[in-house]
Amino acid sequence: MKAGLAFVLIIISISGVYAMGEEMNGTNSSKTETATFGGGCFWCLEAVFERQEGVLSVVSGYAGGVSVNPTYKQICTGETGHAEVIQIEFDPNKTSYEQLLDTFWKVHDPTTLNRQGADVGSQYRSVILYHNQDQRQAAEESRELQNSSGRFRDPIVTEIEPLTTFYPAEEYHQDYFANNPYAGYCTFVIRPKLKKLGLDF
Repeated sequence: MKAGLAFVLIIISISGVYAMGEEMNGTNSSKTETATFGGGCFWCLEAVFERQEGVLSVVSGYAGGVSVNPTYKQICTGETGHAEVIQIEFDPNKTSYEQLLDTFWKVHDPTTLNRQGADVGSQYRSVILYHNQDQRQAAEESRELQNSSGRFRDPIVTEIEPLTTFYPAEEYHQDYFANNPYAGYCTFVIRPKLKKLGLDF
């Protein structure tokens, strides 16, 4: 009986050490990472990235400004310095940061300064807010690759900056397309973009 109990304890101990090793090596299946992008209205970005494989959640919000806890009305003045952004939680075992960047370049025009289509103002600027130096390097390399690819006629103006503080937007902005599929902006702006990317499902 004692021998059997000792064997069980040894197995449990070995399992615990193995699991700890997985976590330290970054291979724990529960590990997630975060990315933050801005590229025009956050409703569009949110609808696209929510459909990307490996993305666990997308939150619309504000970042890159000086005011604390800004409201939508305040950021629309352009005086707070914030951009409309989305914060993405993703599973790096299913999609990579580089793959998210690829989608980012496809979903908006990174060559227009402080505007996307009819949405005009610094709050609509193209920006990548990195969470660590690995993301910074990946973003800079990706931007350079896109600039030299010949895909865009004009130079890319996307800013690459460290994320300081992210403020979630008001509740009615969250899952906007899912909750308002027939609203005018969703019908004439978001849905055509989803169709273009093959994500209208």
